[in-house]
Amino acid sequence: MEQKNNPLHGVKLVDILEHLTQIYTWKELSKEININCFKNDPSIKSSLTFLRKTPWARKKVEALYLKSLD
Repeated sequence: MEQKNNPLHGVKLVDILEHLTQIYTWKELSKEININCFKNDPSIKSSLTFLRKTPWARKKVEALYLKSLD
């Protein structure tokens, strides 16, 4: 099934995080999205683990990613 209107279709969460960490520092990310995985010893790996289990936080990260593309 094609998802022409879904800009996140085919974009992996790891790619989203790598993109955001090229634009923002972890500290800036934690100010944009108030989640501990961006505050306490942040890494791509720990953030992926948290975001895969936490749909509300993932939605916020995806929204910030889309905003960063504009």
